[in-house]
Amino acid sequence: MKVSKAAGALGAYIEGVHLADVIADEGLVHEVRALALAHEVIFFRDQSVSPTVFARFARTFGEILPHDAYNTVPEAPEVQILESTAEVPSKIEMWHSDMTFSATPPSFTILHGKIIPGYGGDTLWSSTTAAYQGLSEQYRAFLDTLTATHDFRHGFAESLAEDGGKARLAGAVAANPPICHPVVRTHPETGQKSLYVNPLFTTAIDQLSRNESAQVLDFLFRHIVTDEFTARLNWQPETIAVWDNRSTQHKPINDFFPQHRRLHRVTIQGDVPR
Repeated sequence: MKVSKAAGALGAYIEGVHLADVIADEGLVHEVRALALAHEVIFFRDQSVSPTVFARFARTFGEILPHDAYNTVPEAPEVQILESTAEVPSKIEMWHSDMTFSATPPSFTILHGKIIPGYGGDTLWSSTTAAYQGLSEQYRAFLDTLTATHDFRHGFAESLAEDGGKARLAGAVAANPPICHPVVRTHPETGQKSLYVNPLFTTAIDQLSRNESAQVLDFLFRHIVTDEFTARLNWQPETIAVWDNRSTQHKPINDFFPQHRRLHRVTIQGDVPR
């Protein structure tokens, strides 16, 4: 394998290996996981594989999680469909880490580009590890003591407001009441600390007044996405991205409408943030 850095803070392109090779070789499985941990997001080009093989590759990272808000691929029901068309554009446009409204948010997310627009539609990632390290020692010590509330309803407000949205998502709302996570979490595999708040799902810092919470969160949301902490992927058909939700945030750039885009996604079971 050849590994090339994508940006200064995070990200790497992996060349010279196919997903089918990884699935068949336990040594490659461990090597790819180590690269994902070290670079926080990794990219593979030219990976023309079926949804079934894609799901098998995803399982090398752990147990696959369902997500009630998305349709799935019929031949591989573990694989979610993220699709944007002129009639049904994407609703998620904010920086976030996947499913932080869960008691055990995903460890990794894996995305496979199937139908890619001729222009636009890039995705950005930010290293929340680098963002934490970029704060003063005094501010890190302050944040280390705090927890924050994350809420499914906050992130899916647009979907809930649609006709039939409340009924369609009633099960997901009931299964995901607001949950508290540390503002700074420690990665269970690397031991590194990272910021764990995001504008899509985080609603308040629990130990602060409403105004204080809003000011601290506003600062953190802006700080996390400082240019120096980010990397950007220009999608191509059959590109695969693997990222660590415990130490990154990401944002889709919805500048490709009315073009069609279809991505396949799998999320991997994580643990309780600590």
